[in-house]
Parts: sequence; structure tokens; C-alpha cells
Amino acid sequence: MIKKFFRGVWRLFSGLMRVLQVMVFFAFFLVFIMIFLDKSESGAAGGMPDSAALVIAPSGMLVEQISGDTLDMALLKIQGGASGQVIVSEIVQSLQAAALDDRIKLVVLQPNLFQGGGLSKLQEIGDALDEFRASGKSVIAMAKGYDQSQYYLAAHADEIHMHDFGLVMIEGFGYFKTYFADAIENLKIDVNVFRVGEFKSFVEPYLRNDMSEEDKVAAERWLNALWTAYQRDVTAARGLDSDAIENYTTNIVGLLSNAGGDAAQAALKAGLVDELTSYQEFRDYITEIVGANPDQPDTFEGVSYQRYLQQNGLPSLSVAKASGNVGIIVASGNIVDGESSSGSIGGITLSRLVRQAALDDSISAVVLRVDSPGGSMFASEIVLDQLQELKKTGKPLVASMGSVAASGGYYISMPADEIWAADTTISGSIGVGAIMTTFQRSLESVGVTIDGIGTTPLSGQLSGVRELNDTTRKLMNISVESAYDVFISRVAEARNMDRDQVNEIARGRVWIGSDALQVGLVDSIGGLDDAVAAAANLAGLDETEYGVKYVKRELSFVQEVLIQYASMLGGLFGEFDASESSVMLKRILTLFAEPMAMLNVWNDPRGIYMHCFCELD
Repeated sequence: MIKKFFRGVWRLFSGLMRVLQVMVFFAFFLVFIMIFLDKSESGAAGGMPDSAALVIAPSGMLVEQISGDTLDMALLKIQGGASGQVIVSEIVQSLQAAALDDRIKLVVLQPNLFQGGGLSKLQEIGDALDEFRASGKSVIAMAKGYDQSQYYLAAHADEIHMHDFGLVMIEGFGYFKTYFADAIENLKIDVNVFRVGEFKSFVEPYLRNDMSEEDKVAAERWLNALWTAYQRDVTAARGLDSDAIENYTTNIVGLLSNAGGDAAQAALKAGLVDELTSYQEFRDYITEIVGANPDQPDTFEGVSYQRYLQQNGLPSLSVAKASGNVGIIVASGNIVDGESSSGSIGGITLSRLVRQAALDDSISAVVLRVDSPGGSMFASEIVLDQLQELKKTGKPLVASMGSVAASGGYYISMPADEIWAADTTISGSIGVGAIMTTFQRSLESVGVTIDGIGTTPLSGQLSGVRELNDTTRKLMNISVESAYDVFISRVAEARNMDRDQVNEIARGRVWIGSDALQVGLVDSIGGLDDAVAAAANLAGLDETEYGVKYVKRELSFVQEVLIQYASMLGGLFGEFDASESSVMLKRILTLFAEPMAMLNVWNDPRGIYMHCFCELD
């Protein structure tokens, strides 16, 4: 009750703040619109100059889909991505369009406030940067320094510039979780855990103070696979020796000592950067190529990728046609029961989109783009039912896995005719678990006791203030074991595998995409475009004629107007960069983010979950 009360207060406060923010921005719009319109001829209000650099300065984490409701979407439009969410497809689309735009002379990549994302998402943007360079135009990167994710993108540039007081910090991949066992015991809380699969580790933070050996064994394999892929991609993009990144990270102390403590020089000597440049020197350098900004002559003429998409009438890369389309449904975030906003997967919400695609005569095949660590088993089952109904229409279904498609994320992928994954997709985690928390010892420690009678052994067992009895424990154990049996049986049927064979690769174990292919959990390695082409082929569509149609939640007229006006505001006022302090705060808060985020996903009617803690450090 306390948790629900404070959650409700927070949601009310958060909603009011978002409304207030939108009202304030609308007020600014009404006051200053004439001022900005006066500058329209010079390009300040959104007109494109004849020569400019496309500036890619992402602020936040890479996502497949914006998290939040309509107000959140409107604010993201206004802020140009500064809410901490960077949509992969928008960067890719801007690069592909700019490659064909004679007004865009080059790309300036500035990742100072970029916070990373799954490796498969980085690879998608890296490929788009390579395609842009193949058009004969250059990509030039500049930052005060580069962390691991920032450097991955920069490695795909023709030139990497860095401030002469900067540092290239490549740490490798880590898999660290916060454990609460002692804290829970100190608070005298009883966390009752029921699970099947010794590798099903999402319940372990509430039971242990350290990582289990099973979790370590599984994690070591997929972490090493990710690290190998990262080094392969970066060294190939930079033209370095295959062991260059390994040598840099392993010998960083010696390299720094040899450079007299100058980290920038150490990176330069290691071949990781090309030039050590001050910000003004860099601005002057780009100005010589594309020309000066008429309003700020000390810097170059540039347009952000967000404004480039919003203000210049560029055609969408996903063009729907009257018929013969491949429909794309994005399933991104934790899987929760009922309705949900964008950025999470509500069982009812996603099922409605699947029905929409099934009933749309212009859609001949469907691609389900999954980027999810799972969540509620009941919600996953609701989605699975609807996907099976879609297949009854005769429309091919292809699953395309993003950075993570594990546990419940795999569950909703498995009915597909084909499953495509990136070689770095985190998948598998076939297992189930349930947690029931009781607080009777906490209450007793402050002098509160519970007593009474019930008509059955189950009376009062869901109150959270009484110890679980044997009947309830047996009930939960049987339920979880049955749920696991359902999971592996469904996988065996969908993948045409023996049930015992599935059990061997299940038990909650996580598999990287390339290994998932080897054990039979996926069919092919490739990205979203590959999955779309495969779906078109299964539907018998002409490979040069089919359209692509995103199946989206229908918005009301008021919601549409709100987002459209927000887009205009974003174009007029530009982008609001997140501060360095807010970025650091977000990184600190991620220490508790994953286990605490589960408070918002624990809404399964049966209390059974298919979830994977797949966050990387």
C-alpha cells in the first residue's frame, strides 16, 4: 500500500510537471514566433543552407522507441532528444538521406553527451556511417574525450579529433548487479523465491550478496563474444591491428607513463585518434570546408540531425504503399500486463497492434522488432496468442531481434516463421521465476503483530504481512514448474526441436546471437533490413516493389496536434543539451536501475515472470 501510494503521488507529480513544461514551451512559442519567422530567409527558422555539415550530437541512450506517453513524446520533439533517449532509426535515416543531399558536405560527429546502448544498436549506426562515407563524403569526429560507446561510433569516421587534454577510455564489457540479501535480512524482510533453471539469475539479487557460479559461467561466454565483436568492428573500421584495442586496454598504464602522463598523446601514439585539436581549431577546420554560419561567423554552418529530419521535408525511408507492404511492429521495453505507453510492452497494447496488422489489407507480411528483456509471463502469453492468430491469416511473420530479446522477449519471438538476430543480440534466458515478499518480521521488530483466522489455508496469504505457509509454497512451486514446462514445450514446438534438447539449452541460460544460431534458437544473423527482406520474400513480394509500413498506436486528434506543435518548437528553438551533471547522475542511478525498475513490471496476475537482467557496464 505504501509503495502504491508513493508511486501514485510520483506519477501525479511527474504528469503535472510535464504538462507545465509543455505549457511553458507553448508560451515561448507564442512570444517569439514572429522573431524567428523574421529570420526565415537566412535559414535560422529551419531553411537549409546550400552548404552545411550534418551534426550528429546524440544526447542520451540509444533506444528503438521513445519511452513514455504522448507528453513525453512531445517533450522529446521539443528538446531534440535531450530527454536521454536517442532513437536509432532517426540517426540512420538522417545519414541515408544526407548521403543523397548535395547541400550536406560532410558529417560532424560530436558524441560528448552520448551514453551508449546495446552493441547491435551501435553496429547499426556504424554501418550507416560507413554507407554515408561510401557516397564520397567524409565523417569527422570531435569530442573532449571518448568512452567505449562513443569511440565505437568515432571509429567509423574518416578523422577522429580530440581535445589535447582528452582521454580515450575503453573498459571492456562488464556484467555487474547490485545484491540486497544482507540489506533485506537487516530489514527483516522475507523474499520468497520460486524459479526453474539454475541460470535464471534475475531473482538472485534478492537472495544473495554475490553472483552465482552458474551466472558467471554463462555471462563469461557472452561477455567475451561481445568484447570480441567490439574489437573486431573497431579495428576494422580504423585499419588497426586486430589486437590494438586489447593492447591499449591491457597496457594503458604503461602507455600513459611512456607519454609522460599525457593521456591524449598516449591515444594519438596508439593510433586511436588522428588529431589533438582545440574546439576553436576544430570549428575553423570545418568552416573551411562548409563555410561559416552567418549568425555566428566563428563557427561552421551546420544542422543537427533532428532538425534536418523535422524541417526539411525529407521523405521517410519507410514508404508505405497502397498494397504489398511489410508491416513493422516495434516491441521495445519490459513486458507488462495490460496497457502501456511507448517504451514498454503492454500485453493488450501490443496485441492490439498485431490485430491492426492482421486486419490491414495493405500489409502482406509482418516483422516483429523485439528489443526486450521480458517481464510478465501472462502478458507474453496474450501477445503470443495474438501472433498465432495473425499467422492464421496467411501473412508471414518474421522476428527481428535488437540488442536484447531474452526470456519473455524470446517467448514472443518464437512463433515467427523466421527469427533473425544480430550476432551480438542477447537472447535465450528460457526460464521462469516468481517472487513473493512478506514483511511480518519487519512489523514484529517494531511491535506490530498479525493474528486472526481464515476459512482456507490460502486466506490472507497474499496480504504481504503473513509468513507463507506450506500450501502457498507448494502452490507457487507447482505453478512455476508448470510455467517452465509450458515455455520449453512451446519452444520445442516452434523450433521443431526435441523437448529434452530445449531443456539442455534453456534453464535460464543467456545466449549471444551467434551462439543462439548454433544451438537452434534463431534462424539467421542479420539486422532489421534483412528481416524485412526475408518477410517480403516469404510473402512473394517483388524485392524492388514492396513498401514498408510501421504499425503504430493510433493517436487522438489532440495528441497529434500536440506532437506536431512540439516538432515546430523543436525546429524553432533548436536542441537543449543535457548537462554534464545530469548525465553523470543518470550513470550513478543505473547502479540500482534494473532491480528497482522491476517494481514497475511486477504486475503479472499469476506472479510469474520471464525476465532477464541483461544490463551491461
